[in-house]
Amino acid sequence: MQKQISRRDFLRGTAAGALGVAVSGVLGGGAVTALAYDYDGSAPITDVEGATISYLATNSWYSTVDMNKADVVIAVAENAGVTVDWNLIDPTTYTDTVSPMLAAGTDLADIIYLPDLDENQTYINSGMFEPLDEHWDQMPNFKAYLDENPSIQASLTAQDGHIYYVPVVGLPDNYLPCLMYQTQWLEQLGIEAPDTLDGFVEMLRAFKENDMNGDGDASDEIPMSIMSDFLPQMFGWAFGMDLNSGFYADDDGVVHYGYYEAENYKAYLTFLNGLYEEGLLEMEFTSLTRDQITERFVNNMTGVTFDFSWQMSQLYSTQFEDYNADEGGIVVGVPPLSGDYPGYYSGTEAVKGIFGVNKNASDLELALRFIDYAMSEECQTMYAWGIEDLSYTVDEDGNYAYTEQAINDNNWLQQVGINPPNLPYHNDAAATDVLLPTWHVEIDKELATYSHAPWPFIYATEEEAEEIQMYLTDIETYVAEMHVKFITGTESLDNFGQYLSSLKSMGIEELLSIKQGQYDRYSGA
Repeated sequence: MQKQISRRDFLRGTAAGALGVAVSGVLGGGAVTALAYDYDGSAPITDVEGATISYLATNSWYSTVDMNKADVVIAVAENAGVTVDWNLIDPTTYTDTVSPMLAAGTDLADIIYLPDLDENQTYINSGMFEPLDEHWDQMPNFKAYLDENPSIQASLTAQDGHIYYVPVVGLPDNYLPCLMYQTQWLEQLGIEAPDTLDGFVEMLRAFKENDMNGDGDASDEIPMSIMSDFLPQMFGWAFGMDLNSGFYADDDGVVHYGYYEAENYKAYLTFLNGLYEEGLLEMEFTSLTRDQITERFVNNMTGVTFDFSWQMSQLYSTQFEDYNADEGGIVVGVPPLSGDYPGYYSGTEAVKGIFGVNKNASDLELALRFIDYAMSEECQTMYAWGIEDLSYTVDEDGNYAYTEQAINDNNWLQQVGINPPNLPYHNDAAATDVLLPTWHVEIDKELATYSHAPWPFIYATEEEAEEIQMYLTDIETYVAEMHVKFITGTESLDNFGQYLSSLKSMGIEELLSIKQGQYDRYSGA
C-alpha cells in the first residue's frame, strides 16, 4: 500500500519531484507537454510549476457540502502538484446543463464527467474524447486496474476496440437487495428460516393463521410486505431466470429474455398467482411503499420484506423497542429462495459513472496523468476514509478505523470528501462495514456469496441502438402490464401462449439477436 496522506502533509502540500524540461508538441488535436519528469503513477504527476487543468463534474448530493472545499478533493490536487479549475455543477441539474455543452462540443474542460454511460457511443463517435488505451505509459494505475478487472475492461471497451473512459465503480456484490425475515416471529413459531419456495409458502401460511403480534386478533397480520418492483428479484432466480436484468446469458453463452421463457416464466407467474389467490401476496402489492412497510414493522404487523440490505439495521430493526444492535438484528437478511433452480441475488453493474479526457485538452498529457493518479490506491484510500488523523486512523496492524467524529457526524464526513462524485472513486466495502453493526456486516458477507452478475454494460453500435430503441420500450411496457395481470388473475394464464405470440410479433426475437451479438462482442473483449 502506498504511503497514507496525513493531515500534516495535506495542509503542507507536496513538493515537486525531480527537475525536468517541458517540451511542447501536439497529439490528438490537443496541446501535449512531453515532460522529462518521469511519472510512475504516484504523486506528484509533474514538476512544472503552475501546471493547470480544467475539470467539469458534479458537486455533492448533500446541499450542505461543496466539493470545491472538501479536504480530500484539495489533497488530491495538491499532491498531484497541479491547480485544478473545478466547474462543479449541482447533480440535480447536471444532465440538463452539460448535455447541451457536449452537443456543442466547444469550450469544454480537459476532464469531463459524462451525464450518462454513453451506451450508444454518441460521444465516442463524435471524436470528442481521447482513446486512453493509446497512453498506457502515462496511465499505469488505470491499466493495472483494468488488468485486475477484466469484466470492467470488457464493458469499457468500445466497438472500435479502444477504451475512452475512466469509471466510477460501485459494490457489485455487497449490500444488495435481499429477502428479510422478522426473526421474533420465527422464534415464536419455533421454525428455521426457510430457503426453498415450499418452505417459504408454509412460513407465510403460519404467519397468516397465527396471532403473531399477540394482540388477540389473528387477522391483522400481513405475512409479506413487498414493493412490486422487487418481486422479480425475489423469485426469478428460483425459476432459473434473471428477471431483474431481463436479459441474461446461460452457461453456454446463449442470451435469453426471462419474460419470454415459455416454461420457466409461466411457472413463476403460476407461483405468484397462487400466493395472490391465497392472500399471501396482498391485493395492494402494486402500490405498497417503503414508508408503509416501515409503519407495519413499527406496529409488528408483518413478517417478510425484500429491500436493500442497508435497511435491515438502518431502518427496519430499529423500529422495535427491544432492538439492541449488540445482540443482533430483528429484521435480518437471509439466503435467497431456491426452487427447481438454485437461488441467487442479483448483483449490480459495477460501472456507475464515467470520466473522459477531452481530445483537445489544453495539456493532454497532464490531464491523462491527473485522471490516472486519481485512480491510484493512494487516492482510493482517501476516497474511502478521508484524511489520516482527521477522519480515520491506522493501527500498528494496518487496520483502518474512522474517528469518532466521522462515525457520529455524517455531514462532517461528507464535507471531508468521502466518495467524491467529482473523482473516479471505487466504493469500499470495508469503509461501509465500519458504519454498521457487526451482525449486519456478518450477514452481508454471507449474502454476497449468493450474488449473480447482472447483464453487463455493453456499448451499442449506432445500428443496434436504433433497433433496440425501436423494440425495447414497447416490449418492456407490455411485459410490465401483463406481469401484474397474470399475477392478479385479471388475465388468465390460459392466455400465456398468446402473450408469447404478442412478444414475438413485437420483435423480441430480433432484439434477442441484437443482444446475442452484443454479448458475443463483450465476451470477446
